[in-house]
Amino acid sequence: MHNYKQRLNNSFLICIGLLILFVTVNFLSLRNYYDEMFNPYYFVNNDFEEKLKKENSSIDKSYENENSTVPENEDPKRIKLNSLAALLMDAENNRVLYEVNGYQEMPMASTTKIMTCIIALENGNMEDVVTVSSYAAGMPDVQLNIRAGEQYYLKDLMYSLMLESHNDSAVAIAEHIGGTVEGFATMMNDKARALGCYDTNFITPNGLDAEGHYTTARDLAVISSYAIQNKEFIDITNTSSYQFKELKKGRSFIVSNKNKFLYMMDGAIGIKTGFTGKAGYCFVGALKKPDRTLISVVLGCGWPPRKNLKWTDTIRLMTYGIENYEKKQIFENRKLEPVYVDNGQTSHIGLAVNGDLNLLIRNDEKVSVEYIVPDILSAPVKKGKVVGSARYFIDNNLYTELPIYTTDDSKKIDYKFCFMRILRLWGLQY
Repeated sequence: MHNYKQRLNNSFLICIGLLILFVTVNFLSLRNYYDEMFNPYYFVNNDFEEKLKKENSSIDKSYENENSTVPENEDPKRIKLNSLAALLMDAENNRVLYEVNGYQEMPMASTTKIMTCIIALENGNMEDVVTVSSYAAGMPDVQLNIRAGEQYYLKDLMYSLMLESHNDSAVAIAEHIGGTVEGFATMMNDKARALGCYDTNFITPNGLDAEGHYTTARDLAVISSYAIQNKEFIDITNTSSYQFKELKKGRSFIVSNKNKFLYMMDGAIGIKTGFTGKAGYCFVGALKKPDRTLISVVLGCGWPPRKNLKWTDTIRLMTYGIENYEKKQIFENRKLEPVYVDNGQTSHIGLAVNGDLNLLIRNDEKVSVEYIVPDILSAPVKKGKVVGSARYFIDNNLYTELPIYTTDDSKKIDYKFCFMRILRLWGLQY
């Protein structure tokens, strides 16, 4: 009886093995037959394409040399400026439109207070009561002349900070929000990194000259571009004058806006002046028009008595941005060729790219697009999968990269799919 069961088990295993072998052979046969009937695409992996590229490289180079043309305006119009560093930025996308030493690390004086204001607005309550420390009260000019032990609403000190650039108010705010000046500086630097400003380091909340306290015109423009999106920031910096009182004894104060640029150009909305002996005169301006918002930065724009040069340079930068740039849609609405899917139930699937690239462009700037897409995909492929990119260049500088994604699914070919397709074909023949 035992030998009979053993022989039965052996026979069963042999049958299972034969069945697996039969299914495998049949699947491979079906797959080969399916490929011959339905898939006319064969991909041979050899070096032919690479060899062809090498053979034609010299021809391509000579052709490019013979047919290349020099742009009509290879160098854009230069602006006569007095600043050691200057920059103009499109605030809608942080694209730099013009710069002179725009990426050079420099001291920035009281334009530092743009970041001080934003950190306070985002982390404080404007109705908070701020108690003045002896350290804050001891700050050098420019001062509100607050006294140790006095108390003020945070909101009132914010107007003192931004309208008249008071250094003692800046420290009082920093100590209230960050616990210490050092703690507040850490918050400022963390925010700078979050905004992509890696060439900036804050030591003080008021911008007084300090070792290791610096930024670049580009980074300062990015910080300012972010700041003007905050309505409370705009409300404060665009106020002409503001009155408030100390909370304990009721000392009264009036602060007036020192930003003359607000009255120099239509659409001016800020932002902040600055001066130290090391930084010179500095200014960050903002201009809002129906079709554009511009940020200008000037650093090291003269020393006493030439304090008006910052207004001259700012107006020249803004005028350049208005007169030389116009809004254009540069997105190329291109229909992409379907891509072959190896081992896919759907042999070809569609590709698409979407975007809205409506930005300020100079007439002599050249826009080019590079499409990076695969020649072949491997099944399975899901709809919406990112498989490539469209890279937009302005004057050969990468501006942005848009994802190219699949518009269809393609499942992997299996035994059932091959069998059903061949069965359907036989059904049509008979």
